[in-house]
Amino acid sequence: MKLVVVQHLFCESPGAYDIELDRRGVQREVVEIDTGDKLPDWNQFDGIIAMGGPMSVNDEAEHPWLVDEKRWVAEAVRAGKPFFGACLGVQLLASALGAPVYPLAQAEVGLLPVIRTQEGVVDAVVGGLAEPLVTLQWHGDTFDLPEGGVLLASSPAAPNQAFRYGDAAYGIQFHLEVTPEMAEQWSAVPEYSAALTATLGEEGGKAFLADAVARHEELGGQAQQLIGSWLDLIDARSGQ
Repeated sequence: MKLVVVQHLFCESPGAYDIELDRRGVQREVVEIDTGDKLPDWNQFDGIIAMGGPMSVNDEAEHPWLVDEKRWVAEAVRAGKPFFGACLGVQLLASALGAPVYPLAQAEVGLLPVIRTQEGVVDAVVGGLAEPLVTLQWHGDTFDLPEGGVLLASSPAAPNQAFRYGDAAYGIQFHLEVTPEMAEQWSAVPEYSAALTATLGEEGGKAFLADAVARHEELGGQAQQLIGSWLDLIDARSGQ
């Protein structure tokens, strides 16, 4: 299996997802689109992973490559290509499918639970996750569910937390992949640091980061479960 991984910031890697990808011997081509890497032909890959980033999907003037990326995602997903998007990745998926993405009244930051919908409980990919699922939230935008999307999980602050489009395109707003190194790096990103302090305060932010590091193995275990189920879906579609 070969996947293309689109990153929008050096420290927004697949993180704990890589553990399961490595275990299964999945080949990856990493595209650091924010540094000028070009998007490849998605037909050459078994699936797409799109990770997070500090920009909004609406920041096309500052990041013109967003126009091409959203078009690329739309073409691939509408053609049935398996897709997995996290944080900015789910917002890219929603936007590519015609749904608006917009700021929350207040950023959602913290170790917070998400609850699966009835559809999520029986879903092939998110159905195997813990209930309630503790997630790392660190985002200021949210999105409407695109036409044809199936809502899989919600939270009080941002009701659209995860959705499926077709049978193999998935997006999740929350983070399970964060490692201790990633948490430290994210806290130094100006946009992330500002949201952290504005939402939790300086001391609350420090406590959140310490808690995230302390619980990274728990989060990572759920990350491996989630990405593993998505890989199983790809294998089943290809008859492997």
